[in-house]
Amino acid sequence: MAEAAVIQSYIDLRDSECEARVAKAKAALGAQVVILGHHYQREEVFRFTDYAGDSLKLSRQAAVSEAKYIVFCGVHFMAEVADILSRPEQIAILPDMAAGCAMADMADLAKVERAWRELGQILEPEEKVTPVTYINSAANLKAFCGRHGGIVCTSSNAEAVLNWAFERREKVLFFPDQHLGRNTAYRMGIPLEKMAVWNFNRPNGGLTQEQIQEARIILWQGFCSVHQMFQPEHIDRFLARYPDAKVISHPENSFEVCQKSHYVGSTEYIIKTIREAESGTRWLVGTELNLVNRLHERYKNEGKSIHFMSPTVCMCSTMFRIDPQHLAWSLENLLSGQVVNQIKVPEDEAELARLALSRMLEVSP
Repeated sequence: MAEAAVIQSYIDLRDSECEARVAKAKAALGAQVVILGHHYQREEVFRFTDYAGDSLKLSRQAAVSEAKYIVFCGVHFMAEVADILSRPEQIAILPDMAAGCAMADMADLAKVERAWRELGQILEPEEKVTPVTYINSAANLKAFCGRHGGIVCTSSNAEAVLNWAFERREKVLFFPDQHLGRNTAYRMGIPLEKMAVWNFNRPNGGLTQEQIQEARIILWQGFCSVHQMFQPEHIDRFLARYPDAKVISHPENSFEVCQKSHYVGSTEYIIKTIREAESGTRWLVGTELNLVNRLHERYKNEGKSIHFMSPTVCMCSTMFRIDPQHLAWSLENLLSGQVVNQIKVPEDEAELARLALSRMLEVSP
């Protein structure tokens, strides 16, 4: 039977049947397999994860896993990181290869290399610019940073990483998410006028020579489509109704949303802050819907009211592609001795990406 037909036979199954088959296959595979799940993952899959977390936490888990198979319930770049940081004999698997990241796709190697060349016409980037890529990026961009003295960051460690970068060179080229870069740099005391946005569709990023020379941080014009949905007016309306509520947002949100929020931080920070909050508190949360729903269910018995910031449903649609059907297909293939959807980064690329990731892990608090 053709592979597409085999996959379709799983897709046609009910979730309940798939979940039972996932549980059975996972039990049979035992210690051979570890399932990693990002916090934004849908609940039907999230319940089967052995380790859950944000990108930094899962990167570290991938590096120390003893399992032969690492099944990543996340998106493509996360499975790449698992492959890069795991041992050579380990195999990283992404249940659905269509699970990508729109933000990551906004910065590709050709565009970043062109930006680097164009910066070289105005200043000496190897001496003056540290490239910093958000972990939400392809492996070849992490390798680019490794090659050019740069580093990777996550939303958990962005400030520590930028401090590291500025200690080495006077400027930073930050990609692909402009909002994480802007919000972190501003919190570090860098004024907005010292930040420039690089439009990757225009020569020299649409910037003048003076703007490039004056900027301390050059922000790639990328963004997360989920966090782009949240607006300052959502906060204003909520606080008008619940003036004693607290607002907590992910730093991938716009500058205006983060400035109106009482707390700003990574998914792990959001979870920790709400977990440690007093009972009876009310929260407006500006991040992905699956995580917010999970927090609502987890803490409602403690009297905490947790609300999703946007009136429009917005979840990570590519993360949502990892469903019980694809997870069952992946695990049952392993039981029959077949590996499907292996993620393998070429070794020359992986070596440079590993360098940039190791720098990140060394400076992470």
